Amino acid sequence: MTSPASFFERLQARDASLWTAEPAVEEKIGQRLGWVNLHESMRDSLDELRGFADWVGELGFRDAVLLGMGGSSLAPEVFQRTFGSAPGFPTLHVLDTIDPLAILRVENRIDVESTLFIVSSKSGTTVETMSLERYFAERTLDATGDTGALDNFVAVTDPDTPLHQRARESGFHRTFVNPPDIGGRFSALSFFGLVPAAAIGVDVERLLASAATVDGEEAAALGERLAALAQEGRDKLTFLSAPGLESFGAWAEQLIAESTGKGGQGIVPIVGEPPGDAQSYGDDRVFVSMQMEARDEETAAAADQLEAAGHPVIRIDVPGPYGLGAEFLRWEIATAAAGAALGLNPFDEPNVAESKDNTRRVIEQYETSGLLPNPAPVVEEDGLSLAADDSTLARLGTAPERTVGALVAEHFLLAPEGSYLAIMAYLPPTEEHERLLTRLRTALRDATRRATTVGYGPRFLHSTGQLHKGGPATGVFLQLVMNDEIDIDVPGEQSFTFSVLKRAQALGDLAALLRRKRPVLRVSLGDETTANLRLLVDSVEAALRETAERRQ
Repeated sequence: MTSPASFFERLQARDASLWTAEPAVEEKIGQRLGWVNLHESMRDSLDELRGFADWVGELGFRDAVLLGMGGSSLAPEVFQRTFGSAPGFPTLHVLDTIDPLAILRVENRIDVESTLFIVSSKSGTTVETMSLERYFAERTLDATGDTGALDNFVAVTDPDTPLHQRARESGFHRTFVNPPDIGGRFSALSFFGLVPAAAIGVDVERLLASAATVDGEEAAALGERLAALAQEGRDKLTFLSAPGLESFGAWAEQLIAESTGKGGQGIVPIVGEPPGDAQSYGDDRVFVSMQMEARDEETAAAADQLEAAGHPVIRIDVPGPYGLGAEFLRWEIATAAAGAALGLNPFDEPNVAESKDNTRRVIEQYETSGLLPNPAPVVEEDGLSLAADDSTLARLGTAPERTVGALVAEHFLLAPEGSYLAIMAYLPPTEEHERLLTRLRTALRDATRRATTVGYGPRFLHSTGQLHKGGPATGVFLQLVMNDEIDIDVPGEQSFTFSVLKRAQALGDLAALLRRKRPVLRVSLGDETTANLRLLVDSVEAALRETAERRQ
């Protein structure tokens, strides 16, 4: 195995043979290593970023809306949640969903005429981002008298993409052209992260200076340790984040899951799972305890208890919000090193296109028939309905009197040791939905000692979706869908609305999971989404309690 010192030296030299011996693959990897020295090269753009920040302040924007998915949205979300907005700068809303209610919620919070829109897409063709761009462009032109110019829009994209062209044609204020040799999940310290950061008054020079303090050899050693632990069976990398750092886990989740979850192996990041006692966890865990400035005693105590029980605990102290610059680079290096140690290419995403292709076929069917091919329900009760493929139903031994909650509970109780339980929620990301989904995952974790994940669709398709399909075949899945009470047209689009696109993406991803024979249930929450989600959680918790009582 390459030593951490040797790995980092070769990484700095952009030696793609760290990950492959195939010349064609080496060439592709060589075109994805621009992130290695971003903290140095982006200093050449500091004047451009400062000028942009001055312009934002001078125009007095009250809000900014980031339209993007995955690598284009997660670092900006970290910046807004960690730093907030500096005085005189707008509040940043990260819109990385096509759920109609979520879109309307953002629209109702802003005045489009006094809002800065940041359209962010590496390829310039991301369907969700393009649809959101069209929607808010139309709203802005309606509000401003259709002048034809979108001078409150900026674009962040690679050179000569369709977005770059549209920005010129539509009169965007400006386009930030990102270096093309950077993959989306490695782009936090590029224009994709720094433009939204500058828009809310973050000192981007301090972020880049922070990144320069990273010990590359230590970061590489971290990645090699994570790979070794994964190969020993401890492949559930669980983040215990102190207050102020919670959003960093979602960024790291995409980086790690999409980079390592392929070829039937990978590291499974666990983010947002409430801490439990040591008995709540199986021996497939490794924990990362992240603290910032003032030590959070609750997080520290949880880490101490887990370490005393024999779980590996990695402790990271972040010296204030600007320390995030170093953390972005630390984890990028660690992830690249973990990929090398696992013998995989961390810079591709070979299984992401499948769900996209499935979605396109579903939309083509919708165009022809006017209907989406929803699976027939097996059990229906009180607004809930459950569907599954034959092999999953046979595994559960369904009977007519069994409730949806009991079937969901058994689905997860049957998960073998080493599994992870994935909840995929095609719902609007509200505080109440988050609270209910947290209840559900906590009950499941405590009853099974299995790791749990929650992802909102279609956002997670740009993050953990690669891991679900290309990673270890240890996932046990629950897809939650709903009937949208309201829909929104995508301007200029005849094939789909926002709701149709969201539902087609859920069906496309379901097909990809079933093709790989992953155990998955699909539960529709019907028209009363929140009430029926609460009903489902109550029912699953009751079924888990009944099972525990029978086993006593």
